[in-house]
Amino acid sequence: MPDLHWTIPVGRWSSWPATASAAPDIGFIEPIVRRRLSTLSKVALKVAHDCVVQDPVRVVFASRHGELRRTTDILRSISAGEPVSPTAFSLSVLNAMTGIFGIARGDRSAASAISAGAQTLGYALLEAYAQYATQPDAPVLLVYADEPADLAYGTIEDEVQGGAIALLLDQAASAGHIVCSLSRADGPQPAPAGGAADGPPGRTADGAASFATQSQALLHCLETGQPARWQHAGALWHWRWHDRAA
Repeated sequence: MPDLHWTIPVGRWSSWPATASAAPDIGFIEPIVRRRLSTLSKVALKVAHDCVVQDPVRVVFASRHGELRRTTDILRSISAGEPVSPTAFSLSVLNAMTGIFGIARGDRSAASAISAGAQTLGYALLEAYAQYATQPDAPVLLVYADEPADLAYGTIEDEVQGGAIALLLDQAASAGHIVCSLSRADGPQPAPAGGAADGPPGRTADGAASFATQSQALLHCLETGQPARWQHAGALWHWRWHDRAA
């Protein structure tokens, strides 16, 4: 695996925790559409809306499971011989959120969707950077949203924690930079203290906190300005914050 390093200018960022008790405010979406949305799409739209203004913006949406719960309900209906709602079917695709967001904003900019297992967020950051690098004067909005899979699928290795994160890649409005790196992992993964996804992070030799999921690691870096890392299947992901580009 070749080492990769790239720097993302962060114009704005927003997050929504999976443990939030309140429903996200997505009043910019028409009520008839809003009623049909899943919790996943609602939190994704919330953080996306927090990060953009009226200018057109390219979107990269990332989710390991996407609308898997909606798809599972559809499959159960088919298995039971029940009719399937066309609306439910149209909203079950991975990129449903990007279509709704573009329609709500009247924005015809390009949008893409990514799913890459437990490493989805990291590769989405790389994709967003690649798109931004091709046209640095046009912002790119990265939106990551996920939720654990339905219990029908059993135990999922390196299961997601849930929640949503959005980053606006925009040099003109940059408040700082995230320096990202992907390299070959050396040795076993430093587990978080307590061994739980919601436990306090362990510390590695370079001072970076080690987390059980990529989203926890990236949020730690954004919220504290401290480095964070995540290791999986021979790959080591590392993020650190800089007020200026490195």
